[in-house]
Amino acid sequence: MLRKISASVLSWTYLVLVYAFIFLPVAVLVLFSFQDGRLPVPPFNGFSLQWYEAVFADRKLMAALGNSMVVALASSVISVLLGFLAAYALARYKLPGSALQRGLLIAPMTVSYLIIALGLLSVLNALHVPLSLMTVGIGHVVINLPLCFAIIYASMGDHHINIERAARDLGASDFKVMALVTAPMLMPSILAAFFLSVTFSWDEFIIAFLLSRFDVTLPVEIWSMLRSGLNPKTNAIGSLVFLASVAVLFILELSLFGRTKKQ
Repeated sequence: MLRKISASVLSWTYLVLVYAFIFLPVAVLVLFSFQDGRLPVPPFNGFSLQWYEAVFADRKLMAALGNSMVVALASSVISVLLGFLAAYALARYKLPGSALQRGLLIAPMTVSYLIIALGLLSVLNALHVPLSLMTVGIGHVVINLPLCFAIIYASMGDHHINIERAARDLGASDFKVMALVTAPMLMPSILAAFFLSVTFSWDEFIIAFLLSRFDVTLPVEIWSMLRSGLNPKTNAIGSLVFLASVAVLFILELSLFGRTKKQ
């Protein structure tokens, strides 16, 4: 009995320590975003919304926030579309060197973002392509496409083949089967790949820093702010981004995965 109690106490202590290690930095970030003072450091001087007002009044921050949203959404849509098409082709057709093609598609996941960014920068300079949000989006497609492909390809089980064959027997073309049968069946995986891609693109810094010039994303703008010292505005914008991410995940859990569990 004593051993069971000790094991239970140790397991709960370990669980609390793990969650504290993960969420304590976030809690500190949110807490000091309400700091009524010039520096987001202890002691806590009281609650104030002045830094949130300063964030919404900062045109550079708002522009960077908008740029991050555009890049994240556009690159994620392209990554999911290309990942789905690649997964469908490699899973449903016998292509020459399919194993090698799968390996090449997943290979960027094993390469440092710094190496990818430097390689893309060299290629873009050689092609005389000016740096912009478009080049940042290209870089994010390169790093997110392997993830989207891996998630969607892993969910394309053999049990879907019979349904696709039935649709073809009823007269559907290959395009209609892919768009009206396969894609809806894989929608949970497609949405999971999309939202993960948005999350990774939203937080990515190295590629966004090296492949942008005047129009920068939010991580690059926050980095430029931190170069001049600690600023409570960075805590405020970080808290807003964190809360927005939590809200999106909560809505996704209720609307998509909750419905899947009921089925």
